[in-house]
Amino acid sequence: MDIDPNQLPNDPVALRQIVVGLLGEAAERERKLQQLQHWIEQLLRARYGPRRERVNENQLFLFAVALVSAGREAPAEPATSAAPEEAPAGRGKRKGHGRGVLPKSLQRQRVVHDLGEDSRLCPQCQSDLKRIGEEVSERLEYVPASLVVIEEACQKYACPKGCTVITAAKPMAPIEKGLAGPGLLAQVAVSKYGDHLPLHRQADIFRRQGVEISRQTMCDWMRGCADLARPLYVLMKQRVLGSKAVQTDDTPVPVLDPALPRTRTGRIWTYVGDDDHPFTVYDYTPNRSRDGPEEFLKAFRGYLQADAYSGYDHFYKEPERGIVEVACWAHARRRFYEAQSSDLMRSTVLLAYIRLLYDVEREAREQKLKAEARRALRQEKSKPILEDIRAYLEREQPQGIRPVNPSSAVEVPA
Repeated sequence: MDIDPNQLPNDPVALRQIVVGLLGEAAERERKLQQLQHWIEQLLRARYGPRRERVNENQLFLFAVALVSAGREAPAEPATSAAPEEAPAGRGKRKGHGRGVLPKSLQRQRVVHDLGEDSRLCPQCQSDLKRIGEEVSERLEYVPASLVVIEEACQKYACPKGCTVITAAKPMAPIEKGLAGPGLLAQVAVSKYGDHLPLHRQADIFRRQGVEISRQTMCDWMRGCADLARPLYVLMKQRVLGSKAVQTDDTPVPVLDPALPRTRTGRIWTYVGDDDHPFTVYDYTPNRSRDGPEEFLKAFRGYLQADAYSGYDHFYKEPERGIVEVACWAHARRRFYEAQSSDLMRSTVLLAYIRLLYDVEREAREQKLKAEARRALRQEKSKPILEDIRAYLEREQPQGIRPVNPSSAVEVPA
């Protein structure tokens, strides 16, 4: 609103309208400023901050009064420096310093160090020394991996009368007419996908051992191994889709693209079955469109637990699909964690409530409860907490103060 201070109206009503308009513009600018500050904080945290979304235990305890007023037991007060520090639940005792005990399963070679014949005389009286025991110590050694050439000799037999010739058959090879044996294929696959060791570095390792194996050859081997594992993948996928409940999420992965001057972002989708189908299946898609989950889950009927990705929405809006939406507390908690910069008190109260829910899940995990026992525990302890959360949100909603997350009012740009 452009206002000339030298030409202000004398009418009080007009002046009041001007003031109201200025206050509205100031409030809008303040909202946009808070929104920008929120985005900047999230970007800085994503770029430089810790990945784990930790909350100060003392901060949670400060807001315990809100839980007490709601009739809910507050989180336990963190131990002071005077109290002995306890190991975190489920993580075991903290490891001390010093050398650990070597596993008994390791192969041991005994090496005896003895005195020479001329050193077995007493330096005082020159009497023969007698052996009275030994001092044993251990030293860990590394034996480099080795490549072995296995010669497979198939014996041939012929009829003396020239009727026939029979040759003994070789065992089936993982890759038909391939050079690599199953042990070498497993080594390359584990090194690449488990230890993240690229094939060109593995080629350098083999070269130091005197064997030239090109990266292209190992790529062909990995393709052959994938073909061998496909029946197992299909079976695991069938088992996961037979679950009553499936958990899913996606993670970005950089993918080399010869058509682009840089890497593009692909997606790896994780699908986790229930206790009766304890399998985890990964599915790759070149992008994050809904076509990936649509194709994978087209035969699934049951409960689907996922984040708030819009690509899942059409599953829930079509009753004939038979898919029931189940929200994820980890993703919901993240929004309140991010909102601490804009509304510390209310977001921390919700984080404290969610902490109580997590404590129930930790108790079930420590007791190793099965599905029915876990459900009974949640009905007993988690349900009242959820009712308190709902009551708190309904109580805070009509108060007209700023939203917990400033970006909730405006779509965050991609």
